[in-house]
Amino acid sequence: MNRVLVKWHRLRRFMRDILFPLLLNRLFLMETIQKFAVPLSIIIAGAMIAISLYVVNSSGAASNPTPTVAEEIRGIQDTDHVRGNPNADIILVEYSDTECPFCKQFHDTLKQVMAEYGESGTVAWVYRHFPIPSLHPKAPKEAEALECAAEQGGQETFWKYADKVYETTESNNSLDDGVYNTPKDIPVGQDGKPWYTEKKPRSATDAGQLSDIAKELGLDVARFEDCLKSGKYAERVQTDVDEAVAAGGGGTPHSILIVDGEQVPVEGAQPYDVLKGLIDSLL
Repeated sequence: MNRVLVKWHRLRRFMRDILFPLLLNRLFLMETIQKFAVPLSIIIAGAMIAISLYVVNSSGAASNPTPTVAEEIRGIQDTDHVRGNPNADIILVEYSDTECPFCKQFHDTLKQVMAEYGESGTVAWVYRHFPIPSLHPKAPKEAEALECAAEQGGQETFWKYADKVYETTESNNSLDDGVYNTPKDIPVGQDGKPWYTEKKPRSATDAGQLSDIAKELGLDVARFEDCLKSGKYAERVQTDVDEAVAAGGGGTPHSILIVDGEQVPVEGAQPYDVLKGLIDSLL
């Protein structure tokens, strides 16, 4: 009972000191449309998630508490891409799309979370794929590219490659993927200018900027391109997609917190202050 009361008081402090001031600031102090990149609905969702976490953690007397996801996801697998301690107190499983602008934003947010909580073993970040080809037709092949990078260099190379992809892309199909460009028409920005100058493919397997990033990281580019051409990781990517959808994911990023055996969904690109408050309320 004392543990429940402590968590409740922490949650109240989080709501009072962080979430509601953040809500008011975003309602009344933002000066440009750009600053509304994290919608008001996402902030309100943060409050709902915090309340659900309290309910889950205060129901210790129940032998089988009701899951908060549509279908439970896998725990950490040997083949997962994990940043941090796999035995961390809190596991954050993210399902992401490399060409989603909110995923690009959330990628930086999670790097901030790991800088704060990763070294101590409090939080681990698991990356799984959730490309949505109806919105971002280049994303499925880019997801495979992350796996082809990992094939050569393991976990460290996977994260370096993923970081570079999210750093490089302007989102919404803005990477030049060489022979994998789809649609063929180059996306145009709000200023009417194309996102990139399409280069003539250097070979029948040239993956454009995906190959450039592989070269920059010291990978065997020919081997990387052969891997991408083979499509050997398409099934793995689809497995992640199917799992995200079954768990209730309707968009990206879609994340699930695993803590004390419970799974709690976190929808959208939650801002750092909201994630920090959620994490602190569980510790």
